[in-house]
Amino acid sequence: MHDTSFLSTQLTTKSSNEDDAGLSILTVIGQALTPYIVSQVVEGLGEVFEATSIHLHPLHNKLGDGVVVVKGRLSENAGAQDAASVPALLPSLITTLSARYHVDLGIQDTQPSLNEPGLLVMDMDSTLIDIECIDEIAKLAGVGEQVAAVTEQAMRGEIAFNDSLNHRVACLDGVPEHQLQQIRDSLPIMPGVQLLIAILKQHNWKLAIASGGFTYFANHLKARLNIDEAVSNTLVIEQGILTGEVSGEIVNAEVKARTVKALAERWGVPSSQTVAMGDGANDLVMMAESALGVACHGKPVVNEKADVAIRLGSLHCLLYFLS
Repeated sequence: MHDTSFLSTQLTTKSSNEDDAGLSILTVIGQALTPYIVSQVVEGLGEVFEATSIHLHPLHNKLGDGVVVVKGRLSENAGAQDAASVPALLPSLITTLSARYHVDLGIQDTQPSLNEPGLLVMDMDSTLIDIECIDEIAKLAGVGEQVAAVTEQAMRGEIAFNDSLNHRVACLDGVPEHQLQQIRDSLPIMPGVQLLIAILKQHNWKLAIASGGFTYFANHLKARLNIDEAVSNTLVIEQGILTGEVSGEIVNAEVKARTVKALAERWGVPSSQTVAMGDGANDLVMMAESALGVACHGKPVVNEKADVAIRLGSLHCLLYFLS
């Protein structure tokens, strides 16, 4: 039960077939997965999920992670008061089991296919890169704590994004542009980003950034990572100095969602092949617009409301939630 090699020697990959119609898909992702861990996860979800088959994901151990796929049926009552209350149990169960066994988990009714062209739209700050750029600018300007507090409130969905952005940017009035370059030149890219992009590109996927951050950084990452499109906010800079304003329409939650739809139409990607990934409350609308919404190291409310959540792994773990 605690032998990692048992999974690879006893289980095989399994292609989708007609017998799987109507089944939900539980994906278990972790380092050195064992039969014990998988069985405990399945047992822990037993109140709402009845497993019918188990097999290895086609990418099991190929990208450095153990990945097991369990197919089954979500219960309509399973001891709950009514059918509508069962889905509400899933987020808390998944959160508890993920922490207990240090694995990433997700249950899906359908999955976009890696082998068909698709579209991935990603948030930038704290998703594609491991910082909030506006907070870093504010630190250099001496207003770091003030701006970071507003950023945190906005990401939790406690204040309107447009108001929070205008308030934070106003604090940057007088910041010299060379400080932006200092941040841009040392952007900490999230682990797994390059692998994720490379594999999706190999399978003819389109990639885009939709960010409430700034073009100064988003356009740089677009070129650096070979991303197809980037949509973000433009800081007003006059004579090398920030004015404390942004120009044009603010890229908020609704604009991000419109971006998913517009890019899918532009590139002829069916809605069933669209994926959105982010960490903050302002990413939830574009997740809802997509066939698959992925929380990545997200705030609790985002982990709860997204279709699936990467709590522990690197960004390439998104690939395991594709068929």
